[in-house]
Formats: sequence, C-alpha cells, structure tokens
Amino acid sequence: MKLPIKILSVDDETDLELLLTQYFRRQIRKGQYEFYFAHNGLEALTILLNQKDIDIILSDINMPEMDGLTLLTKINEMQNPALKCIMVSAYGDMGNIRSAMNNGAFDFATKPIDLDDLSVTIEKAIEQIDYIKKAQEEHSQLESLKTDLAVAAEIQQAILPRIFPPFPENEQELDLAALMTPAKDVGGDFYDFFRIDNDHIGLVIADVSGKGIPAAIFMAVSRTLIRTVGLQGGTPGYCLTKSNELLSKESVDCMFVTVFYAIYNIRTGELEFSNGGHNSPYILRANGNVEQLPVSTNCIVGAISDVEFSNDKTSLGVGDTLILYTDGVNEATNADNQEYGDDRMERLLGTLAGKSCQDIINAQREDVKNFVGDAPQSDDITLMAIKRKA
Repeated sequence: MKLPIKILSVDDETDLELLLTQYFRRQIRKGQYEFYFAHNGLEALTILLNQKDIDIILSDINMPEMDGLTLLTKINEMQNPALKCIMVSAYGDMGNIRSAMNNGAFDFATKPIDLDDLSVTIEKAIEQIDYIKKAQEEHSQLESLKTDLAVAAEIQQAILPRIFPPFPENEQELDLAALMTPAKDVGGDFYDFFRIDNDHIGLVIADVSGKGIPAAIFMAVSRTLIRTVGLQGGTPGYCLTKSNELLSKESVDCMFVTVFYAIYNIRTGELEFSNGGHNSPYILRANGNVEQLPVSTNCIVGAISDVEFSNDKTSLGVGDTLILYTDGVNEATNADNQEYGDDRMERLLGTLAGKSCQDIINAQREDVKNFVGDAPQSDDITLMAIKRKA
C-alpha cells in the first residue's frame, strides 16, 4: 500500500487550514494526502524535526518570527532533494517569489490561492518526489550491490591459494608462484595447486566463460569440483572427464570452463597433464629456450557430456619452468585494439631464464601492463609458474 503524501502548510492565516482540508477532503479521506499545519517558520521546523518524512511544504513568504525565505534556507540545509517547497505570496511580491525560486523552491502560488491550480502544482511535485525517491532507492541498491561485490571479491581471492612458498618442505626441489587479477570486481579465472601424495602435486589453471558474478559462482563450483576429484587420485584425463560429467549436468546458460590440469612428480620432474580447451602452457628451459606444449585436442569442460579427456606427458629438467596462463595475458589489447600476442610473450619469457617463479610472473604482468597502457583491462589475467630446482 502506497504511503500518503505528507504536506506541511506554513501560513499565519488560520483560515487557510480550513480551505485546504475542505478542498482536499477526498484525498485526505482516501489516505492519499496527510496535512500538517504551522503558523510560522519556527513551528514548521519543529514539525519537520518530529515528522522527518514530510514530502511537500506549502509556505507563505511573509510570516512573523521566521519568514518563508529564512525557512527555505533552513530546509536547504537539510539536503533532502525529495522535499519540495511551494512558496506562497501576494501577486505583487514578485521580488520575494523570484528570490525563493532562485534559492531552490519547486514552484510558487499567489494569493488569493487558486486551489485548482495548487492541486496541479502539488501533483507535479509528487511526480518529481516519486522520481527522486525511486532514484534514491536504486542508488541504495547499487551501493549495497557494490558492497556485496567487494565482499565477494575478498571471498574469491581468499579461496585461491595465497601462501608462497606453498610446500615449504619441498622448497629445495621446486619453486611455485601464482596470481589472479580480475577485470571486474570478481572474475572467472582461477588457479589451484594441492598435494596428492608425498611425490605428486596437482596444478590447475582455468578460465570460465563470461564475466562478473555468474562466472565467479561457476568458478567457485568448478575449482571445488576439480580439486575434490583430483585429490581422489587418477590421471588428469580422468579428473577432467569426471569433472566434465558433473559440470555439464549442472551447467546454467551454457556456461563452460577451459582447464589445464597437471600432476607434477616432485622427484622426477615428470608432468602428466590433460588440457580441456585451455591455452597451451610454455616451458622455459634452463638454457633460455621457450617451448609451447601441444595444442589441446580435448574439448572444453562443462559443455558436452559423455566425453573422454586424454592425457599427455612431458618433463621438466633441473632449472626448467612451466608457465601457465589464461587468455587475459596473450589477448590483452591496447588502445589501438592490438593484441599482446603469443610471439611477444615467448620473446619475453626467453629473457627470464634463471629467474624465480615470482619474478617471471611479475615481469610478465608488468610487460602486459606496459603494452596495454591506458586501455581498460578487458579480461581476467591469471598466471602460474612452477620451477624444478633439483
């Protein structure tokens, strides 16, 4: 039920109260209008303090104790754009009326008051009030959404591994670092790593279709599912096959995720992996050579059921580094709509042999940032690197 419009009449002529209540009796009876009356500006301010939801003030200009122009100044100090003032004065008092309009009055009426005309003016004011209140409500909703997004961004970052080095007991054998920078408040990229047994760790990097909140939710589900299946053992191909089967049944709006999942043997450097439609990672050899793993022949994850994902193998020698990334890196665009590209990435990586994983990631991120310049980030940027140290 819509609340009544509250109107405060401020006038030292007491017969105006009778005129208004008589003329607007139907609106009052139906609960559309609710009138309050004051005889000067001081009384009006007292009522405004007690009734903070007054919508319209109908004020005479010439009154004892506090005139209408002073009252208007006090009302402006309240900074309530939804509160509309209609000023009333004699027809010949146009100087004061003009001052009132210049100081923010919504409209004016002249005495003797034409109540039909006043009714139209009140209806116009109500339209403005409704518009402003709706805008204020939408603004409040947006502010609430911004707060929720900020919390969601913190939660999303919190669910990604952030402690480096992640396996201090194996610090002599490997180095590992990662980062995820969303294009919006929340993103659809993610990385993950987890210990499977004493000799093996799982490595995941993925990119969910779409952006924003839907992608972030699908990201959280996908990460949890892949990690859960991966920790149960089995090959990377089995993990993606099982994850695909579960995600494809629950996928909404045809969402999917590209995934590179590998199992790394800490002792031997062997890397068994399955690529579900993701960018092919690079291996930066200890001698500075850069090699890209074979392009994936598997489909994306979560789009089609009853699909078997295949496995491949490679190995890291001592000093070699595996660099995993999402397309927010190689497809980053500058102001001229030019892409960063694979060639530029390969050239940079070739200069980073011998660097730590964190230094490699920082250099790659900084190079993309310099290339893009002032152009807005168009996609999430995620990088992960693992180096065999011994």
